[in-house]
Amino acid sequence: MSTVLFALLALLPAAPAAQHKTGDDKSVLMLEFGVAQSDKATVMYKKLSPVLEWLQSDLEPRLKRSVDVHLTIFKSYDESIDSLVAGKVDFVRLGAASYISAKKRNDKVELVAMELENGSKRFQGVIAVREGSPLQTLADLKGKRFAFGDQNSTIGRYLAQAELVKANLHASDFADFRYLERHDKVARAVEIGDFDAGALAMGTFEESRKAGKLRALCTFDNVTKPWIARAGLEPAVSAALRESLLSLKDAAVLKELKVSGFAIATDEDYAFVREGMKHADEFEHEGEKN
Repeated sequence: MSTVLFALLALLPAAPAAQHKTGDDKSVLMLEFGVAQSDKATVMYKKLSPVLEWLQSDLEPRLKRSVDVHLTIFKSYDESIDSLVAGKVDFVRLGAASYISAKKRNDKVELVAMELENGSKRFQGVIAVREGSPLQTLADLKGKRFAFGDQNSTIGRYLAQAELVKANLHASDFADFRYLERHDKVARAVEIGDFDAGALAMGTFEESRKAGKLRALCTFDNVTKPWIARAGLEPAVSAALRESLLSLKDAAVLKELKVSGFAIATDEDYAFVREGMKHADEFEHEGEKN
């Protein structure tokens, strides 16, 4: 079994998916795994490499062949969605909104499993302000500057914008708003005062909160991340991936990934996010019908 290979998309082109290399007496299954960069690449590699190495070793007896997994960290959410839709990667870890966008473009992509956080399929996102900020409610954000994450981010854009719309806040109500691509960039921008508030994942927020830099203005529910197989992946391979993830109990691997386990995923699990995305459409298109 090989160590998980790692590349940034900007440095290496995506390899053809699911290659079978013939050795002396057996084939090696080469699986391409992709993820969008929501944090520093080194942080994401540290988080994901243990679970991918575990998958390699668990898949081999299930599939009765050697398995190598190649990890690509895409520099944007768009690149990760495009690669899944085009079949350039075999399986991916995406946010809920990115899964929904990919499913619209290619309804043959297949849910493999979904992560659990503290045994639940739901976790929280945060709209945060600096610790010393006078802002106390979402209504106080009117006329302020707001930092979002990636334009395809479930927490960093869609569900945060849905919360703002529910509070009767739209794009025109802000002095400025921008998309900063990653949760860590949002946290930093709010910490140093470039923006008055921002939307970010709970894990990123907690790091800043513990350091006394940020506090939560509000929290909101999100659905945990799905792992998705490309259209046309061999049924035996996708089934083995599902069985492996559902059987993962290694505490050290789960801790590094910051999940408590995996569960069976259905498209209906993401209906909540689809509804939030509809509300988010009103953020920049106030008064328009969806």
